Amino acid sequence: MTAVEQRFREFKMPDVGEGLTEAEILKWFVAPGDTVSDGQVVCEVETAKAAVELPIPFDGVVHELRFGEGTTVDVGTVIISVDTQPGAGDAPAPAAAPAASAAEPAEPEGRQANLVGYGAAPASTKRRPRKPVPVQQPRTAPTAPAAAPAPAPRAQAPAPAPVEPELNGHGRIGAARPLAKPPVRKLAKDLGIDLASITPTGPDGIITREDVHAAAQAVPAAEAPTAVPAAAEAVAVAPGARERRVPIKGVRKATAQAMVSSAFTAPHVTEFVTVDVTRTMKLVADLKQDPDMAGVRVNPLLLVARALLVAIKRNPDINASWDEANQEIVYKDYVNLGIAAATPRGLIVPNIKDAGAKTLPELASALGELVATARDGKTSPAAMSGGTVTITNVGVFGVDTGTPILNPGESAILAFGAVKLQPWVHKGEVKPRQVTTLALSFDHRLVDGELGSRVLADVAAILERPKRLITWG
Repeated sequence: MTAVEQRFREFKMPDVGEGLTEAEILKWFVAPGDTVSDGQVVCEVETAKAAVELPIPFDGVVHELRFGEGTTVDVGTVIISVDTQPGAGDAPAPAAAPAASAAEPAEPEGRQANLVGYGAAPASTKRRPRKPVPVQQPRTAPTAPAAAPAPAPRAQAPAPAPVEPELNGHGRIGAARPLAKPPVRKLAKDLGIDLASITPTGPDGIITREDVHAAAQAVPAAEAPTAVPAAAEAVAVAPGARERRVPIKGVRKATAQAMVSSAFTAPHVTEFVTVDVTRTMKLVADLKQDPDMAGVRVNPLLLVARALLVAIKRNPDINASWDEANQEIVYKDYVNLGIAAATPRGLIVPNIKDAGAKTLPELASALGELVATARDGKTSPAAMSGGTVTITNVGVFGVDTGTPILNPGESAILAFGAVKLQPWVHKGEVKPRQVTTLALSFDHRLVDGELGSRVLADVAAILERPKRLITWG
């Protein structure tokens, strides 16, 4: 490792999940020039599973942010560099120049990356191999074959400038990129302004937001003579005014891929049952007053979860997965109970590890923590891995039931519908009772109709007479 590499430490996008390949930078908490310490959170990224805060693993001063907010970055790509010896003097240019010249074999990768900060631009790496060709050919014929070519590239460095002009931040043509902070670069990108065309007014040749806005105001005036087909352009834009296009990424992208994969891989079967849950609702009310349940949230979903766990205990073969590669069915002696949660970023399914081994208060506590963490967008990738069965509570939206799609790698998912007061035959008389509809989808490759029916019937029986939680559990 060179002295420059030891001084300027680079932090790469880590794999914060299980085999994830990319993440989107949601927010930077630091800027160039800020002092950071080992373990300090510098940014928040969103993977295909969750939003995660990334801590920096060393001390120093932020030298460069390589990517702006909203950029999707591959795992293993450098996202920030830190000057670990800020008192050693200024050395950003020597650090960037060798990287540009030494990285010629990786030039295509450099073109694809959307660099932010003061690093070497792809254009500078393209000019270097071109200089010796035009310079050496006319100068090898004169008297100095060895000495003349060496100074020639320096003397004629401005020659390629008309082909690939680039401002060095002071209005002159050179090799460095325009200097601008990440928010200013994002503003220029949103406005369609090329930073290389702006003459900076900020200190040390830095382009400011005012410079970008001034350039944006100048663009319409310059293009006014050519804007003849205004009417046609207005017609083309009008339909889009009532539409929104949002890139498919993050949790939404992962959910879409998972649902398509599940729907077209596992043959789904969905069965339904309508059940009187009046006794369960009374038990919920009683548990809310129980001192042993103080401090935890008690709701119908808690007892539905317990009922499903008891049903799985009575019918353990439902708790399995299909291993296509090895042509095996994997039966699991533990239950990681997934709870489908709607969050601002989309649908996620975190799970309660070893839910079947928990007491009712422990299950209530784990369920409350899971839901709160999901709503805050802080669910970790590990919390969403390894699920075995899932519950989706569509009843909170007033929906009777649905045909839920299996979470990939799981064998069953239970939909819990809205609890409504309905006329019901009870003890030979029609009475108003609290009724709900349950739906169980299962993978027909490993779950036969009989097994799926028995599991659903057991859940319904427990919710109809919750004392079975004791006699069956």
